[in-house]
Amino acid sequence: MKKALALLMAAALSLSLVACGGSSASSAAPATSSGTASSTASGAGTSLLTDKERADSFITVATGPTSGIYFPIGGAFATALSDWGYTTTAQATAASAENIQLILDGDAEIAIAMQDSVMQAYEGFGAYDGKEPAKDLRAVMRLWPNYVQLVTTANTGIKSVEDLKGKRVGVGAANSGVELNARMIVEAYGMSYSDFTPDYLAYGEAIDNMKNGQCDAVFVTSGLPNSTVTELATSYDMVIVPIDGAGRDTLVEKYPFYAPTVIPADTYNNKEDVQGVFVYNILVCNADLPDNQVYDMLTGIFENIDTIKASHNAANKNISLDVGVEDLAIPLHAGAEAFWKEKGFVK
Repeated sequence: MKKALALLMAAALSLSLVACGGSSASSAAPATSSGTASSTASGAGTSLLTDKERADSFITVATGPTSGIYFPIGGAFATALSDWGYTTTAQATAASAENIQLILDGDAEIAIAMQDSVMQAYEGFGAYDGKEPAKDLRAVMRLWPNYVQLVTTANTGIKSVEDLKGKRVGVGAANSGVELNARMIVEAYGMSYSDFTPDYLAYGEAIDNMKNGQCDAVFVTSGLPNSTVTELATSYDMVIVPIDGAGRDTLVEKYPFYAPTVIPADTYNNKEDVQGVFVYNILVCNADLPDNQVYDMLTGIFENIDTIKASHNAANKNISLDVGVEDLAIPLHAGAEAFWKEKGFVK
């Protein structure tokens, strides 16, 4: 009903613009002599939609909290698809876990999510233990790496993950992507939430509490740099706690969607590289989204990739046509598979 109402409103707005002498957004797709988008017939899922088909398709992009990176980058995806001719909206959410549910419920067409969260939902383990595996989730493309950042201030004395014992720790909103990261990392170091007092808060709120002395350390999972962490490092004697050693080895072995990395020197106030881990963000959709529409959306995304790259440094550095899809751990949507096969990344 919400989407039907939104489509009616969009149609009414379009008519009012024409009546006032305005013009609707033009599609960036090449036009045929009949004025509709050109298409190919090289196989299922490989034909572009017409201008009218795009305009009649309402695309909700599930993003993340307004304080995080998902929100501006997801908004840029919505803008890129709007410029391609779709009727779009970017929805602020609590990020990965909520986005996955929105996709499964049919309340969003595409969404950004961390691959570890997606894998748990797809296979029914971890935070999704006991739930029916979400086998209708499909990958569309790889996005950018999310770095797990454990931040504190010098006066807490916290220098390692083990030092969290007895402290108050911001682990992210319950069942959010950040919280799933925190839970797995703590487990890899032979600990559990019973070893400290967990605060189930989004990292922006938790960092505010840390400034007020009500929290000792906070898990932040995002691209680099994160604006909230940058502000903390500017105003306080911030410390980035390394995620390294045997604990990291255990984490990567048990959950191979994590990869060892470093937070480079001078990302914040750190003068040296800090050992850590990252997990990729991916763009996901439901298996029942039409093949041609997914193929067409990917075409529009890369036709307007500059819009997405301009949204954040993490997008500028990591989202491009040449990164391929080899790091994706769930099946590609059939339309996405056709697109990436055409580009030479799928056999």
